[in-house]
Order: sequence, then C-alpha cells, then structure tokens
Amino acid sequence: MPIVNQVGDIAMRQRQRARPRAEQPLDLGPRLKAFRKGRHLTLQEVARLTGVSTSALSKIERNDLSPTLTTLQRIASGLQVELSALLGDDPGHAPATGRRSIARAGQGDNMNNATCNNRLLCADLKDKFFTPIRTVVKARSPEEYETWGVSDGEIFLTVLKGELVVHSRIYEPLVLYPGDSMYYDASTEHCWTSQGEGDAELIWILGMRPA
Repeated sequence: MPIVNQVGDIAMRQRQRARPRAEQPLDLGPRLKAFRKGRHLTLQEVARLTGVSTSALSKIERNDLSPTLTTLQRIASGLQVELSALLGDDPGHAPATGRRSIARAGQGDNMNNATCNNRLLCADLKDKFFTPIRTVVKARSPEEYETWGVSDGEIFLTVLKGELVVHSRIYEPLVLYPGDSMYYDASTEHCWTSQGEGDAELIWILGMRPA
C-alpha cells in the first residue's frame, strides 16, 4: 500500500477514535441503588458513611433528585470508591506508576443534570487523587438547584467561555470571566449559574483531602 494511503488510513482511524460517544441520559438512581445493595448497605448506613441525608439518598435512587457532582463525589468518598464506579464504569485499578490517560476533544463520560452538562475527563484512569471535569452551566438562577453542592474536598476552576457566577452560603455572589480562575473550599454549600449571553463553560478539578 502506498505510504500516503497508509498515513490517510491512520489519520482516519485516529479521527474515528476521537469522536465523542453518543450522549445517553445517565440513569443514575438504579445504578446507585444496585451499587449499595451489592455492598449490602442500607440507606441509613450510606447516610452515616457519606454525610448525605437518608431522604436525599432515597430521592437520588428514585431519580427524584438530580445530585450535583460534588454530592456524588461525597458519596463516592464515603463509600471509598472512584466516582466512575458510581457512574457504572469498571472499578478496576491501574498500575501505580507510569499512568496516563488522554481525553481528546469531545470525549469523556457524560454526567448531565438539570443545571449543568458535565463531562468527566480521563474517567478511565482509576484511583485518581482528583477528578477533572468540563462543564457547561445551564442554570440561570440558584433557585434552579434542588440542593447546593457540598463535599469534603476543594475545587479549582478556570472559566473558558461566558460569565460564571459562583454562589456561596458565606460569600456574596462572585462573577468570573473567561480566563479567570478560582480555588475554594467545597465544604461550604455552593452553586454556579451563568449570566449574560450564552452559557458559561469551564474546566474544573474536584480534589479530595487526604484521610
């Protein structure tokens, strides 16, 4: 085969691998319930381990409550599992050294809810110390959140597009613009909204404190 055709075939295969998977709605409730029952845990036991109330856990399992990613991370941390394990991915372990994961444009595990479209980046890499996420904020008002986010970790974010408003229970709303970054303690209830034309888009990292 001519070299130019080989190069063309390789490029085509790379583009095919880089195409994003079709977005499917995440049926989180049954997954979380199956995971809990697989570990022979009651709702009360999960609430004690995670700090998320029994009523909230019950609503999440029935798909009556759309949890924020920080709430899901709090559940994962309390159960001592990778966030991707709750989302249905293989909870296997990667080698301790020489690890890497690549998320090409448009790739990642979708975890969308009523207020944000989230894409978990490099989700195939297990036992990470932090979770990288790309998010488009659909909410325009804090009232659109059934519950505000809270976790035992810390968050770093950088705004890519639009105007992001960070709401907190202890601070006045803060507006961030493209190129702005922020680092904050996620143990205080918080949420994000967009303002102005278009939805805000950001890359953020949720890191958990060492036990």
